[in-house]
Amino acid sequence: MKTDEYYNIVKTIKEFKGLSKDCAKLLIEKYKSVNKYALLSILAIEVLQRMKREHRFIFSEKNDYYKQFIETIRSGKSKGILLNLAKEIKAPPALLARHILKQHLTEMGENNSPPVVSKLLKDTTLIPEKEIAYEIYLCVLYDDQYGPIADSIALSVGQEYEVKLQCYLKDRNIPFRNEDHLRTRGYDKTPDVKLEVPIAVNGHVINWIESKARFGNEDIHRKYIKEQFLSYWNRFGPGLVIYWFGFLDTLSQSSEKRFIIMDHFPKEITYMNPNSVEALIF
Repeated sequence: MKTDEYYNIVKTIKEFKGLSKDCAKLLIEKYKSVNKYALLSILAIEVLQRMKREHRFIFSEKNDYYKQFIETIRSGKSKGILLNLAKEIKAPPALLARHILKQHLTEMGENNSPPVVSKLLKDTTLIPEKEIAYEIYLCVLYDDQYGPIADSIALSVGQEYEVKLQCYLKDRNIPFRNEDHLRTRGYDKTPDVKLEVPIAVNGHVINWIESKARFGNEDIHRKYIKEQFLSYWNRFGPGLVIYWFGFLDTLSQSSEKRFIIMDHFPKEITYMNPNSVEALIF
């Protein structure tokens, strides 16, 4: 993706005043030529980065959202109170719901530990107060970035593309080991697949492939290089990173020898020919 187009999308996201689910609809309608999943991935990155910057300010102690919430419930106003509040303070609904639920448990003198809060978010029928339970449920249901539903979707998509990668390799008779097998051999940081026999793509030797079911921008890519890709290169040599939902053009550099970046499984592959390797005679 060209830099100008990327920053136009980011600008649209930052200027949007509603919830992320509504912003997603706007992006898909406005940028018809851009892959839908690339747009959703860019949106997810922006929401996450904004929360890292603003979380402590939005949820500071001076903002008594719980008191405001309870007073609104008692006033008899219509449903969707927390959703409207999340829109007003520009916070993910499930994140606000977690904050409210934790304070509610504190007020009731009950256990408000993270595991307990997470359990109640996953099953709101366990919350005795039906008005609060319903408001929490709406937040979890409507949030496409945070909360148990969003987490499950992200996990499923990641696994789907790992399976997709393995299917491509099997269809082309390329032997490999997955990360589960590599971990049994004592590797703590492993790529999604380690090729048993190297291949070549566009003149680059490939020993491993990492599947990323997301869009790759500068920050994301820099983080992965530091935390993952360099370790793979040190242990297994050069490899391939696939950002299935696209990446910024600036990430791909001809001088990079440790790994190459693509947004699809390579179509042109050069296979090793064992017959071309001459036996050494001692």
